[in-house]
Amino acid sequence: MAILDPNEIFFTAFEPKQQNRFLMLVDGVPSYFIKGVGAISLTQGEVTLNHINVYRKVKGKTTWGNVQLTLHDPISPSGTQTIMEWVRLHHESVTGRDGYSDFYKKDVTLNILGPVGDIVSEWVLKGCFIVDANFGDYNWDNENAAQNITMTLAPDYCVLNY
Repeated sequence: MAILDPNEIFFTAFEPKQQNRFLMLVDGVPSYFIKGVGAISLTQGEVTLNHINVYRKVKGKTTWGNVQLTLHDPISPSGTQTIMEWVRLHHESVTGRDGYSDFYKKDVTLNILGPVGDIVSEWVLKGCFIVDANFGDYNWDNENAAQNITMTLAPDYCVLNY
């Protein structure tokens, strides 16, 4: 006969993390620009070892997924100008020159906040650079929508500090 553990069957109080409680820190980008952040993700590769008539699998390389960001685009300071300054560290359109990775790669911190504003979890995305940026559409018929910037960051790897 199974023995019931009172810790598993009775109510246990907990506080869930909520999606709207975060603060993202990117060098050169004010944190209030950042409206939304996609999930941190990874993929574990696999290596198949072939031996006689059986296979065995072991872990291959780990790939960290790209992170999607949505930013507000205020008039002043200009969100578009702020992001373009970072883009120009990657590639300068006027001269056609590319930059060194030491200049355009940035470490990004994602702080998950508790209900009183304390940091309950911290991700550090190492070596991020901009893969793509979309500065939004303009439309005469859309009078109630604020302008947003969407962009994708590619990190080298991520660290969950706590």
